[in-house]
Amino acid sequence: MMALRAGLLGVGMMGRHHARVLREVEGVDLVGIADPGGDPHGVAGDLAILPDIEALIAVGIDIAVVAVPTRFHEDAALKLAAAGVHTLVEKPIAHTLEAGQRMVEAFAAAGLVGAVGHIERFNPALQELRRRIAAGELGAVYQVATRRQGPFPSRIADVGVAKDLASHDVDLTAWVVQSDYERIFAQTAFKSGREHEDMITITGRTASGVIVNNIVNWLSPMKERLTVVTGEKGAFVADTSTGDLTFYANGTIPLEWESVSSFRGVSEGNVTRFAFAKREPLRVEHEAFRDAVLGEQTDVVTMQQGLRALAVVEGALESAREGTAVTLLA
Repeated sequence: MMALRAGLLGVGMMGRHHARVLREVEGVDLVGIADPGGDPHGVAGDLAILPDIEALIAVGIDIAVVAVPTRFHEDAALKLAAAGVHTLVEKPIAHTLEAGQRMVEAFAAAGLVGAVGHIERFNPALQELRRRIAAGELGAVYQVATRRQGPFPSRIADVGVAKDLASHDVDLTAWVVQSDYERIFAQTAFKSGREHEDMITITGRTASGVIVNNIVNWLSPMKERLTVVTGEKGAFVADTSTGDLTFYANGTIPLEWESVSSFRGVSEGNVTRFAFAKREPLRVEHEAFRDAVLGEQTDVVTMQQGLRALAVVEGALESAREGTAVTLLA
């Protein structure tokens, strides 16, 4: 089978990694790169840097990756859809819900694969977590709590921490429990002198009744990427910065210390840290996108799912502005 001819729009901080992985994935041939800002990281190799999306399309491509600032996603994606090119757009899907909806409709109408780069779904710890939950190892899921904290990244200028980082947690939470957010309440803080928020907390509930809590900020001197899923049989803790997954089982040994047994709802059981293959998330994401283009069933994040994540984030920002809970439409 002929390799898929791939084009890349944007070779900034994220685009440079896409360039590397597109060259590594079997069945994909990177044939064109476009970036009006040139090649700051020197990743083009023997490819000429093209000036814009039109020039990239003219090369003749089957698939494209869009890794430019969010406000340019819609224009590039609509032109790619019109040209019949399957497209992976970096998250968030777009700068507004209306723009995202137009993208969803364009790719659906053209019968093309439109995907969004919510890379955390492809983290080995979360992939393993999802597999074990699906196998019933946790029993009923009660709560998902995430913490995504760290210093301010100078690469981000056009969105706040909600769209840049909280969108990861919204997508991975809904995917892990296989249920969309239904009702949320959020609070934000503006501490770094920028127009966009640099801290947000989101609490809410999914349609299936799972309680969720997402803590996200750009104000912490340490980097933290944790997802804790508590359920009937214990709790999973996924550290997506290291790819580790640990299970804390509910205890089965009766507690003899009366003051402790009366205080705790469950007792502490065995703690298991799992060993499993840890592949680079971006490579796994690209393989899922490739396979989806080839007609296979994969966990690629569809544009519809990317739009849902953006809707939750926009709802959280509305909740923070108004000081009220927001019910999300199905």
